[in-house]
Amino acid sequence: MSGLIGKKLGMTRIFDERGSSIPVTVIETGPCYVTEIRTADKHGYNAIQLGFIDKPEKQVNKPEVGHFAKANVKPQRFVREFRSFKNTGELKLGDMVKADIFKAGDKVKITGVSKGKGFQGVMKRHHFGGGSTTHGQSDRRRAPGSVGGSSYPSRVWKGTRMAGQMGNARVSMRNLKVVKVDAENNIVMVSGGVPGARNGILILSK
Repeated sequence: MSGLIGKKLGMTRIFDERGSSIPVTVIETGPCYVTEIRTADKHGYNAIQLGFIDKPEKQVNKPEVGHFAKANVKPQRFVREFRSFKNTGELKLGDMVKADIFKAGDKVKITGVSKGKGFQGVMKRHHFGGGSTTHGQSDRRRAPGSVGGSSYPSRVWKGTRMAGQMGNARVSMRNLKVVKVDAENNIVMVSGGVPGARNGILILSK
């Protein structure tokens, strides 16, 4: 299995053998249930579909009820696919996948939705330095400056960095190190911070 769905519980720190403090993010990874198996013969590619966190049946429509009943699992709130380039025969529908697929020292990619910051200016959004206030320019302190020449190109280039919506976007961080795994409680601790707010849903991939 190449990954799991998890929930960000927050940040803390742990100490290594030398007594050094390591900031870590605590992630609850599972248990996840196999809700569908896709094969190259039938679907054109190999993948395992996992479900995470039970969902009340009254919130699920009839096609979804049938989908989860086929796997003999309760309706799941979050469902994600994990591509596999090997044969997926080692897992069966309804199997439980837990945090023990990871071990300390593994490098993982974590994907989540970053915190939304709303509409922000260029200094916060793009780390602009701001303008000078010399020669009577009292209102240029946080302004973006010129965004396009008047003679050429006589327009604003597509993609010019400007003020606008910041955050609330899908973000992936690669090569994060797994510091500790508590398989009994389905807890994975990775070094540093990860995208999203507390209780946000994350995708962990090897």
